[in-house]
Amino acid sequence: MTTTTIHRVGTLLLILFTLSAPWVLPIFVDSFWVDIYSEILIWSLLAASVNLLFGYVGLLSFGQALFFGLGMYGVAVGIAKFDLSFWPAFMFGVALATGMAVIAGALAVRLTWHYFAIITVVFSLIFYFTALSWKQITGGDDGLPFSVPPIVSIGDFELVITNPFTQYFFIVLMVGACYALMSRVINSPLGRAFVTVRENDTRAALIGLNVYLIRLSAFVLAGFIAGVAGALFAFFGRYASASYMFYHVSGEAVVWAIIGGVGTLFGPILGTGLLIVLREELSSVWDHYLLLVGVAVIVTVIFAPRGVGGVFVALVQKYAKPSSSDKEGSQ
Repeated sequence: MTTTTIHRVGTLLLILFTLSAPWVLPIFVDSFWVDIYSEILIWSLLAASVNLLFGYVGLLSFGQALFFGLGMYGVAVGIAKFDLSFWPAFMFGVALATGMAVIAGALAVRLTWHYFAIITVVFSLIFYFTALSWKQITGGDDGLPFSVPPIVSIGDFELVITNPFTQYFFIVLMVGACYALMSRVINSPLGRAFVTVRENDTRAALIGLNVYLIRLSAFVLAGFIAGVAGALFAFFGRYASASYMFYHVSGEAVVWAIIGGVGTLFGPILGTGLLIVLREELSSVWDHYLLLVGVAVIVTVIFAPRGVGGVFVALVQKYAKPSSSDKEGSQ
């Protein structure tokens, strides 16, 4: 089998498992794992936004929780305060996160290395403390609960997200659309420009690429993806909280991306899934389960620095036959 065939088969298996999970998972495990898998899909988008910046552009962001939180609050405030219906509230949350990504990115992408990481943390902290203090809008420490309006309402017919199957497949549809968008971008000339800037920004500028605009484009796209994740999580929990804007949430997303394999499309799903499943299993048997999670992370980073997805890609490249596109790229 060629590398392209293996990647396509792997993608197809992931899609089939995701679509059949509400029926397959309850056969083998408790049905609550369907909700856990929904949560994994949502959080994987946050990790994917980190991966897009770090894995493809070489910018390590610890501020993605800002856009995740704004996506959450856009939905919650839109419904609870402005009485918006489902889709306007969803779009308001995503637009709020994307707009902030444009503003923050215009400043942040002028910096690189640890300076970039520091300024993203600063942006996140500014809005975290703003959300805590602006209690009349955000609910402060208590957060902001809301009742979810129907997704579609036509006459007597209503499609509501409170239905478990509707909620699951709505999340799958939105997450799948985001991964399809990222795949399209990564395999486009813009995606190749991302990698060129990551490898050597000086040479990229010398051959005529606008490094600033390329980094800004990646930053805004990553903010959009994180905003979608936040909006989905708001609908999932019917709640928004400032705690999700704190930088430790961004730190978790960075860990998920690294464990899954930065620079791979589905690495964030693998990393997020492994660590959340590990957390759920260990938390029921030991109060200090995070110590074991930390050990697992350290072992993975030491012995598989490219992450689980990176190991898979390396094995495929080593043992599978190269595809025609691979041969053309090596010539």
